[in-house]
Amino acid sequence: MANLKEIRGRISSISSTMQITRAMKMVSAAKLKKAQDAIVMLRPYSEKLQEIIQNVNSSSDPDQVSVYAQAREVKRVLFIAVTSNRGLAGAFNSSVVKELNHRFQENAQYDVEVLTIGKKVYDAVRKSRTVYSNESVVFDSLRFDKVSNIAESVMASFVEGKFDEVYLIYNKFINAATQEVITEQLLPISMVETDKEETQTETDYIFEPNRNEILGNLIPKSIKTQMFKAVLDSVASEHGARMTAMHKATDNAQALKNDLVIFYNKARQAAITNEILEIVSGAEALKNS
Repeated sequence: MANLKEIRGRISSISSTMQITRAMKMVSAAKLKKAQDAIVMLRPYSEKLQEIIQNVNSSSDPDQVSVYAQAREVKRVLFIAVTSNRGLAGAFNSSVVKELNHRFQENAQYDVEVLTIGKKVYDAVRKSRTVYSNESVVFDSLRFDKVSNIAESVMASFVEGKFDEVYLIYNKFINAATQEVITEQLLPISMVETDKEETQTETDYIFEPNRNEILGNLIPKSIKTQMFKAVLDSVASEHGARMTAMHKATDNAQALKNDLVIFYNKARQAAITNEILEIVSGAEALKNS
């Protein structure tokens, strides 16, 4: 049985850990608000941009398909996996790595590479998979232009034929306690045609200069926005996951501390009782001597 000094040491250590986890929870909660506001504001813009592209595409020249929408025989696939640079966020990072490995197995017949955004996914795959590029430094100062540069590099590789399909794997932010790992096709973009009669009644546009030129400008912007949205989703999910994980860690530490305090008090009472018994026994022995 541990002595009282060891138990006091464990209680003190757990109290120090609780202070750390509680502070990390508060920091993540503060950062979550800003990250949540950013993704909530970007989503309507991204969705509206996609809607405009679909509407414009429905009446554009079918013979002039965007280079970013050209489907071809799949031989080479690129996965863009987004995690964080730090841990202590529950299953936030491991769930993306698990999904990435699952996608590798599904596409084993192709030449598959991965572009990593986040040190955690890079460390998990760098020894076993072909890493096209590691862009973890993007989190040092997250801005649209940095993610845009990454997207431009991927788009150029797709146009050059280095990759036939490109997918995003990231945590989609639902709320502070819930994140959903999703795999989303980035290239070639999906150009689903809508019903022409419905399009004409709902979106009667006047185009200047013309539909195909407008698509040529909107599609690259849409691809960059889609990637930026994935990164913002991941950032918000990271802070939500870390806040939840640190909250649970603090609660568990508190429960463990309470158990140790009860155990310490019982052990202390037992020690005091033994000392009293020894004193009484000594006194009785002196009487009888």
